[in-house]
Amino acid sequence: MSERHRNSRAGPRVVARVSAERPRPAGGFNTGVIEDFRAHHGEITKGPFTGRSLLLLTTRGAKTGRERTNPLAYTRDGDRIFVIASKGGAPTNPDWYRNLRANPRVTVEVGPDRFEANASLATGTERRRLYDLQSSRMPAFKEYEKRTSREIPVVVLERAG
Repeated sequence: MSERHRNSRAGPRVVARVSAERPRPAGGFNTGVIEDFRAHHGEITKGPFTGRSLLLLTTRGAKTGRERTNPLAYTRDGDRIFVIASKGGAPTNPDWYRNLRANPRVTVEVGPDRFEANASLATGTERRRLYDLQSSRMPAFKEYEKRTSREIPVVVLERAG
């Protein structure tokens, strides 16, 4: 948090605190995507993700223990589903990734199906193969890799038995 100083015509100096982080509005963008997904049994019918393959991933907060749901692009590899923690190529991992590393039991919603899953990290050549598979279907992921120096995690979601 930084402070900005400004002079007021009315007299004394005013100090305003400015947060470096933008607050997340209640009912923000993700909320609308989640509502559309659930209302249409897993299909996205409006907005920039119309017709795309998205799933809903619900994790338990690493610090708060609260459930958090995020819409994510995914790819199937045989019977497995995987997601990529790209955060658009940002230098840090997304919050949902930190949450599932702390609590790898997650809930996945794909189409009309909802199930418990275990999240695990793909590593080495398997990670590379899966990342390339998703980026061949969704070219933006190639760009995300170019934007960051971190190795972007690939998370495999396997149905809990």
